[in-house]
Amino acid sequence: MTIRVLVVDDHPVFRSGLRNLVHDSDDLELVAEAADGDEAVVRCREHGPDVVLMDIRMPGTSGVEATRRIVAEWPRVGVLMLTMLEDDTSIFAALRAGARGYVLKGAAPDEIIRAIVAVAAGEALFGPVVAAKIATFLQPNTRTRSHPFPSLSSRERDILDLIAAGRSNPAIAEALALSEKTVRNNVSNIFAKLHATDRAEVIVKARRAGLGNT
Repeated sequence: MTIRVLVVDDHPVFRSGLRNLVHDSDDLELVAEAADGDEAVVRCREHGPDVVLMDIRMPGTSGVEATRRIVAEWPRVGVLMLTMLEDDTSIFAALRAGARGYVLKGAAPDEIIRAIVAVAAGEALFGPVVAAKIATFLQPNTRTRSHPFPSLSSRERDILDLIAAGRSNPAIAEALALSEKTVRNNVSNIFAKLHATDRAEVIVKARRAGLGNT
């Protein structure tokens, strides 16, 4: 059975490479392409792909937000993130949005094809670097043992890490596929829980705790 693929990436050259990859495989069929998250949702509605190859960082709607919308409307569609981003925040934001797989753009063509086939079959598949990060995260007690601010929620921890990395609220909203209002509310909670009076103080406390390497 041929696997119907939708390619989503804002770089025409990379889309061309994926187009050739799909065309060279007897098991895959390219049904459409999209250059941003909003277009990805439209193409999904029009063509009903089995697998969506999704970049994360694109103009406008991010790949994470597009994934959330696609999975909510078409649960049978498998989303495979194919991106340059290998930081924890991007990986876990994509997984929380419903992505079944996460492979880096430097992966070999055979690895990408195997991932497409696995995701189409309903399996979860991750590249070696991503799999190692997930394994570390899932180790017993890792989450509670290692985080220096246990009073923060999971979302607040993600936002704090990005604050420590010097990201602005709009940049954080884009990275985590949240509204700026949600980010502002969480930042206020972080200030209160860390007993900080301003953003600079939050950054100092977070960096002293080893955050901000995202």
